[in-house]
Amino acid sequence: MSTYLAYDYPLLSVFWSMLWFFLWIMWFVLLFRIVVDIFRDDDMSGWGKAGWLAFVIFLPFLGVFVYVIARGKNMGRREVAQARAQQQEFDSYIRKTAGSGGSSSVDELARLSEIRARGDITDQEFARAKDMVLSGHGATSSPGVGAGSQQH
Repeated sequence: MSTYLAYDYPLLSVFWSMLWFFLWIMWFVLLFRIVVDIFRDDDMSGWGKAGWLAFVIFLPFLGVFVYVIARGKNMGRREVAQARAQQQEFDSYIRKTAGSGGSSSVDELARLSEIRARGDITDQEFARAKDMVLSGHGATSSPGVGAGSQQH
């Protein structure tokens, strides 16, 4: 019975083994992304989806390469469109959850701070408006923050 030592498997062979392993993993990732893209495409008919899926499953290497060449450009566009749709759904959920009643006191305080930084209101007017925002009356009802107090 012979034992294998480290020098029986040279470093270059280890490198090539790892390279082939990672290429194999990347190919599977690409295959699964293509299968997801086939089902994600709303413009393709059911028969078209079935045909592409059969092509990718029964002739995997050829099917994947032909799909990437034929539909790869639109594949990225569909992925971006889905990401935008998810972001819009998330944003609408956050708006709905946070409440739809006007702007928050944090937003009003930030706006007041910007107005003060521009020099449109004095420090006393800022303090009075800030007190009103923190007490719940809102900054827009403050008499010192109206359009008449802006300096240009």
